[in-house]
Amino acid sequence: MWANSDWLRRPIEYVKGVGPQRAEVLKTEVGIFTLFDLLTWYPYRYIDKTRLYRIAELAEDLPGCLVKGRLVHVEALGPAHNKRIVARLEDGSGMLELVWFKGARWVAPQLKLGAELVVFGKPVWYKGYFQFTHPEIEKPGEGEGVANLALQPLYNSTEKMKQRGLDSRGLARLIRTVLTQDVQDVPEVLPKQLVQRLGLMARRDALLLIHNPPHLEALEQARKRLKFDELFFIQLELLKTRGDRHQHQDGFVFAKVGDAFQDFFHHHLPFTLTNAQKRVVKEIRADLGRGKQMNRLLQGDVGSGKTLVALLCALLAKDNGFQSCLMAPTEILAQQHAETFQKLLAATSVKVGLLTGSTKTAQRKPLLEALKSGELDIIIGTHALLEDPVVFHNLGLAIIDEQHRFGVAQRSRLWAKNTMPPHVLVMTATPIPRTLAMTLYGDLDASIIDQMPAGRKPIQTLHKTDAARNAVFGFMREQIALGRQVYLVYPLIEESEKMDYKDLMDGYESVVRAFPLPDYRVSIVHGKMKAADKEYEMNRFSRGETQILVATTVIEVGVNVPNASVMVIESAERFGLSQLHQLRGRVGRGAEQSYCILMTGPKVSAESKERIATMLRTNDGFEIADADLRLRGPGDLQGTRQSGVMDLRLADLVEDAHLLQVARKCADDLLSQDPALTAPEHAVLLLALQSKRQPRISWSRIS
Repeated sequence: MWANSDWLRRPIEYVKGVGPQRAEVLKTEVGIFTLFDLLTWYPYRYIDKTRLYRIAELAEDLPGCLVKGRLVHVEALGPAHNKRIVARLEDGSGMLELVWFKGARWVAPQLKLGAELVVFGKPVWYKGYFQFTHPEIEKPGEGEGVANLALQPLYNSTEKMKQRGLDSRGLARLIRTVLTQDVQDVPEVLPKQLVQRLGLMARRDALLLIHNPPHLEALEQARKRLKFDELFFIQLELLKTRGDRHQHQDGFVFAKVGDAFQDFFHHHLPFTLTNAQKRVVKEIRADLGRGKQMNRLLQGDVGSGKTLVALLCALLAKDNGFQSCLMAPTEILAQQHAETFQKLLAATSVKVGLLTGSTKTAQRKPLLEALKSGELDIIIGTHALLEDPVVFHNLGLAIIDEQHRFGVAQRSRLWAKNTMPPHVLVMTATPIPRTLAMTLYGDLDASIIDQMPAGRKPIQTLHKTDAARNAVFGFMREQIALGRQVYLVYPLIEESEKMDYKDLMDGYESVVRAFPLPDYRVSIVHGKMKAADKEYEMNRFSRGETQILVATTVIEVGVNVPNASVMVIESAERFGLSQLHQLRGRVGRGAEQSYCILMTGPKVSAESKERIATMLRTNDGFEIADADLRLRGPGDLQGTRQSGVMDLRLADLVEDAHLLQVARKCADDLLSQDPALTAPEHAVLLLALQSKRQPRISWSRIS
């Protein structure tokens, strides 16, 4: 049937038993367009039929068991229209009861007293016996049923697919139809030397065995090979993209360190840089002088000094005749950055502007004119920077804060603001586990600020239940009496926004009762407020005019009030670890001891307990990020379900972290020897990458 490997790209309609209607369902429901798409619709788990259990070995915690025995009892119970069948099987070690509530007329002819049967089912203890309800049955040696399958694959399906007969069994039949054809022409996509060096199974064998494994060892070898393919090709793509950019993407040369940088560094720097900040600035300076476009990721925990590094980079741009922009995902964060820059640069000649959706027309026009003429050196803003009227005189550096909140198309509009793409510095205050960073940002050069400024005291984190609320309020009063300020944060989750809003307002009212005027002043900030009202309340708190800020997670980023020493997080069990850590980072910015109090109800889930225990144990953002990845999985972090790069069919970034590192090293070594993949033995890799870049076909569907 298949003369060459093109059969893998044949439309799914070519599979016997599919037809137009089933093909349409497969395409629209799960994106199966080709035969290869079908072969890479891997089982999500397997029913283990590799061993026969004695009845005496059965236990309720076993998911499914294969039992062989002799039928010693059969009876039909109930009225004719609603008969059920009860049978008993004996194997010398005990008795097993078999029950069918439906299909009695189909089952009864197969149940002959004294016959040997093989049955498969989930054991449940009931009235003195283990029982299988609606078990699979057959006589030993029959057909290709339960007794002849070693590990039975189970496939994910949808309701619409099931209506077309494409449940797990239906999909298994289709896949078996493909696999029973001549599959000698499944092409190898890795160089032979690499396959041999790593002791990997051939790709053809892996595809066969993952759908029909005779035993667990063969399954693990098949999964290892296919997981490696997924991880290797994503790393090869990212590293080749980075290498191509280093080689071919020209960039502006920032050759000198001039007056703007030197004046600020020697006369206006508010504190001595940490060694980590110095190292990062040195790495960035090397990039900027290379003549190739910089694309660098700057990671640093909350409060580690990323903003100061960004400011120093912007001064390097000015010294070399270029403008800079800093794009933030929210107005609050953009305003915070602008205030920080303007305050630090107040005694210099450097001009800084702020552009957001709220910037009034009267302010916007002169701002845009100054930007176009080159009078403005640094512009800070939100998505408003992407608009067509925003024209730069000479944009040389684009700084993106929390870049995962911006789409690729949005960022590309910023790159087009100059004849040559500007240098790019991506900042994130959310520490990213190494395995996730390798996958999300593997095409970027990375710098990490892993040191906090001197004089910062570690934040003390406490866990309290609702029963201790009065004691928590008492502690808040003590801190306010010392001249400190307090955040009180409530969750805001889209699915239950009305309920959360009620919780927030109830909480606000209870705080106002517990902290009455004139001794205390309370602000409130939430997502339903107008931008101007939010800004007014935030500014009151920043200036110290209110001592308590009751808020939702709108204050997760972009709020810097060094005098705030207490963060109380209500319903802490409803937050993810990284979000809890981000909120905790709003305090601890001054020289005084700061506290984070996690409030929960009396009962929390095991996962919530682990999150809270992690918060109590460590302030290290990278340790917290690793724990968050382990608990939540990569798809829920950093918006990666929508990122495209997380289309992993088999590999898991937690479970397969070591395999990911091996895959990246292999890709790195290979590209260091042959950057363009022009060697004859690498032709298969180049073809695979080209297949990956084709529209619609995801990276794991290479052939």
